[in-house]
Amino acid sequence: MTEEALPPLEVLPRDVCAYAEGNIGIPYVHRFESGRPGPHVLVNALTHGNEICGMVAATHLLDTGVRPTIGTLTISFAHVEAYDAFDAKAPYENRQLVHNLNRVWSDEWLDGPEHSPELRRARELRPVVQAADHILDIHSTSQPVDPFWVYPAFARNAEVALAIGRPSIHLVMPKGLSSGTPLIQHGRHGEDAGTAGAALVVECGQHFLQASADLAVRVSRDFLAHFGLIEREPAPEPAAPRRFELMQTRMVKTPEFRFTRPLVGFETFAKDELIAVDGDEEIRSPCDDCTVLMPARRPMVGREGVYLARPI
Repeated sequence: MTEEALPPLEVLPRDVCAYAEGNIGIPYVHRFESGRPGPHVLVNALTHGNEICGMVAATHLLDTGVRPTIGTLTISFAHVEAYDAFDAKAPYENRQLVHNLNRVWSDEWLDGPEHSPELRRARELRPVVQAADHILDIHSTSQPVDPFWVYPAFARNAEVALAIGRPSIHLVMPKGLSSGTPLIQHGRHGEDAGTAGAALVVECGQHFLQASADLAVRVSRDFLAHFGLIEREPAPEPAAPRRFELMQTRMVKTPEFRFTRPLVGFETFAKDELIAVDGDEEIRSPCDDCTVLMPARRPMVGREGVYLARPI
């Protein structure tokens, strides 16, 4: 295997131990109540340890003293144990320690017999997620692609993403990810129920770029402003929205998984065009204009290889 070039490391981890105590009895969770009626909004960072932009947004909100004028604001650092394992010589390796913290949010996993750093932390954060009316989960991507929203196909989620406007690209999940339950689909947020609020992921761009960190800060403030917790700031007119519907999540089944050409994301394929091979299995485009998202930078058996979507 050829040695992989390191990405530009414009943003690096900082020491976040000053935020460890929190203020609700759960490490790295901070809650601020306005004393006035209003929604409870959760801004969650570091679901994956090397997605540093979320840390930048969370520390920005805490360091600048952002407080809700109505309702309640909770800010959480989800997986500091993985974050602290960052190595600048291997910056992709601390995404997770054992399990993917963003795929274990079903009751089967949380109430099950298995143990790992991720399951321990998810069980610890479970009441934090359940208490929130609206959730922003901040993420980033391995490849330098345009930022985008990811959310279950409920009208309440689309309304929020469209109202905020940036990013302008949306990945809509009509049936979830098929590879596990993400945080934004835990409990009532995964149901088309009138009691649930909005729950969205924002993928801010490549992990270590300053632009990704800057966007994470802007979107977190926009999200809070949308629900009235802080004042809305002037913003340029957003670009016209581009929306995609997730059709398939293709998992890596064998060590022989290979794409037919280099991919970073948002490439398109014609119907039946070969996208990848996985051992003896061919992965072909199910439709014209099939768009690939988040192709695995380094395919690993048991993890997602690529998401296949169509424009809507």
